[in-house]
Amino acid sequence: MTTSAIVSDSRPDLLDLEPDAALSVLRAWFAERGEPAYRATQVLGRLWQKPVAAFAEMSELPMALRDALDASFRLTNLELATQQTSKDGTRKFLFRLEDGQFIETVAIPDGDRLTFCISSQAGCALQCAFCATGAMGFQRNLRPSEIAGQVRALRMLEPPLIPTNIVFMGMGEPLMNWKAVSPTLTLLNDPRALGIGARHITISTVGVLPGIQALAERPEQFRLAISIHAPSDELRRSLMPVNIKYPLADVIDAAKAFDRRVTFEYVMLGGVNDQPEHAAQLGQLARECRAFVNLIPLHPGGSMGFVPTAQPVIASFARALRDRGVETAVRRSRGLDIAAACGQLRTERVGRRLPVTPQHDGEVHVAQ
Repeated sequence: MTTSAIVSDSRPDLLDLEPDAALSVLRAWFAERGEPAYRATQVLGRLWQKPVAAFAEMSELPMALRDALDASFRLTNLELATQQTSKDGTRKFLFRLEDGQFIETVAIPDGDRLTFCISSQAGCALQCAFCATGAMGFQRNLRPSEIAGQVRALRMLEPPLIPTNIVFMGMGEPLMNWKAVSPTLTLLNDPRALGIGARHITISTVGVLPGIQALAERPEQFRLAISIHAPSDELRRSLMPVNIKYPLADVIDAAKAFDRRVTFEYVMLGGVNDQPEHAAQLGQLARECRAFVNLIPLHPGGSMGFVPTAQPVIASFARALRDRGVETAVRRSRGLDIAAACGQLRTERVGRRLPVTPQHDGEVHVAQ
C-alpha cells in the first residue's frame, strides 16, 4: 500500500505542507479570488499555532471563504480511539487513521517538561526481538499530517497538551520514512507551525545509515539517538535483524561522523545483554564516539518473552560505564500500570494484522 492510495479525497491536505509551501499555495488561492495576502497568514496560524479541526471553525474568515477553502483543501484529523492515564501521570493515546490503521502517542510529564513520544509508521518492518511494534509488522508509512498531526491533536484537547520535547521513539523507524519525517521536522520546529526548538527534538533510529547522513545535512541542531541494544555484531544480529544490513561497526562510524552528540539507547534484557562483559564492550563503543548512554529498563507489558533486568544489575551496569568515563543515565520506567510499551495498546485494542511488504516509498532518500 502506498500513501497515495490511502486517501481517496483528491483535495490537497494543507497539513502535509511545510509553512513556506502552505503559504505559497494559500496566497495563490486567495489571489485568484481577489482576497488580500494576509488571509493566507491567518489560515496558516489556524493550522498549527491555534489549530482547529475544520475550516468552518476559522471564525476570523467570512463564512463564504471558509466554505470555499473546504471545497479546495482538506485537513487531516486524527480520531482519538482511546487513551490511558498512569498513576505517574504518563498518558497514552491511540489514534485511528482514515484508513483504519492505528498509531500510538505517549505524553510523559517530568517536572516542567512534557515529552511527546510520537510514531512515524503504522507498525514497523524491523522485527526487533523485544519490541511489540516489530512483532505486528509493517503496515504503512505515515504522512507529515499524521506525524506532526499527533502533536496537533493533543494541542486541540481540552485542556491542551503542549510539549516541551519531542522524541521519535513511538511506532516505526523514522529514518525509513524520511520523505515524510523531514518535512515533519520543519513543521515541529518552525515558529509559524509548532515552534519546538531543534535541540528539543530527537530522532531515534536503529542505525539506518542513509537517514543518519540525511539528518546530518540538515542545518538545525536536531538530536540523534541510536538504538544499540547489544555491543557486539553477533548478539545484535540475534536481537535486531537490521544489523545484517547496517552492521554495528558502520553504525558506530556514522555516530562518530555525526556533528552533534549522539545518545545510545540500550534496553536492558535480563541475562541477555546485561552482563559485565557487555558493559565493557558498550563502554568502549561509547568512548569511541563520545556518546551519552541511556539505559532503558524493559517494559514488561511489551517484553515479547524477555525478562527485565533487575534494578541492582542495572545500577551495577551503569556504574561500570561511568567508571569507564561514559556519561550514563538510567531511564525511569513510566506507565507500568498502563499499556505504555511501544505497540502494546494498539495490539490490545485491535489485535495483530497481517503485515505488508514495505514499498519503495518507504526507502530513505539522502538529501542532495
